[in-house]
Amino acid sequence: MTKHNINIQDGYLFQSLKEGQIMFLELVTGRHLLGRLKRFDRFAVVLESEGKEILIYKHAIATIALAPASPSAPASPSPSSQSTPSTPSTP
Repeated sequence: MTKHNINIQDGYLFQSLKEGQIMFLELVTGRHLLGRLKRFDRFAVVLESEGKEILIYKHAIATIALAPASPSAPASPSPSSQSTPSTPSTP
């Protein structure tokens, strides 16, 4: 009996590519990217963000998730949102 290799990663990426979903990527450096997946292979993904295609090596990605479906969510993070989170002010 042969054992079938199930590749969860490829299935997840193919589904988001097929549906054109906006993805949220967090890199191992802590940088966040928001965009649509254009292509992927064994070693890299191409993300379209702010009208540009970005090649990202998979070993540099910490997490991949669907972007939150919020009408007030920005299309892509601003440079200031990539800094440390602000703390709430005290009265």
